Amino acid sequence: MAKTRFVALLRGVNVGGKNKLPMAELAKIFQAAECADVRTFIQSGNVVFSANASRAGKIVEAIETAIEGQFGFRPPIVLRTLDEMNAAITRNPFWTADVDENLLFVSFLRDEPEAARISLLDHERFLPDEFAVVGRELYLKLPTGAGKTKLTNAYFDSRLKTISTSRNWRTVNTLRDLLKPQ
Repeated sequence: MAKTRFVALLRGVNVGGKNKLPMAELAKIFQAAECADVRTFIQSGNVVFSANASRAGKIVEAIETAIEGQFGFRPPIVLRTLDEMNAAITRNPFWTADVDENLLFVSFLRDEPEAARISLLDHERFLPDEFAVVGRELYLKLPTGAGKTKLTNAYFDSRLKTISTSRNWRTVNTLRDLLKPQ
């Protein structure tokens, strides 16, 4: 059976000295879950791997459970394929040739939120920061920087009734490149 390339995006790993998870150990956990061609990228919980697409949901559960058993916390995981990462990059409403890419972030949502939930988000409350939900991605443009924004995963997760994990624009593009066939 053909294998699909995925990127696993773990939320809240190695942030501010909390939820410490060595990337070498994380790679071993993925390998034990029958993932192949495992590669981690930076310390924030990004893992590129190959697996049978039919097992993707089971792999997420197995990885979350293994991390909890070995390290004592259970980070939510969001998966994307190469096609999904390409679409996420293409659909960014804030991307233009002249925008400072350091201002751009993508929050990857585990589930696509209902339109009624999206309509309840308060865009005015967070100005000058901007956001847009497109499919299973939440795009952020943060003119004052990520460190000063009031936009949080907790805000979006509670209102959209899903789980999100964010990456800066440079990381999103690098992860897409790592998913491409070598």
